Amino acid sequence: MENQQTNQTHPANQVPLPNASAVLILGVLSIILCWCQGIIGLILGIAALIIANKDLALYEASPGRFTQNSYSNVKTGRTIAIIGLVLAASFIFMLIFGLLFLGLNFALLPWEMSM
Repeated sequence: MENQQTNQTHPANQVPLPNASAVLILGVLSIILCWCQGIIGLILGIAALIIANKDLALYEASPGRFTQNSYSNVKTGRTIAIIGLVLAASFIFMLIFGLLFLGLNFALLPWEMSM
């Protein structure tokens, strides 16, 4: 009989994904900072999604090499980053809508009433 080797790695040899904690931190910061005119939260959310997608592709290439805990951190950070993106985009939308509404109110106001 032939000696067959399996491609599985023992849990002692597993390493965490390279950017698992960075994705989680950027996701949380995107939610916290989405109220700073929305731009900062939008940038951090996009950065977290890009890094998370790279790490998820790395995990899918060889799942036995990385720890399950770091994989769940990347998935959680990605979900939090999506929530931060939605909040930041909605805040930017409300800001633009509010400025347009305010501008239209002043544009339609007769000039004599404004003094």
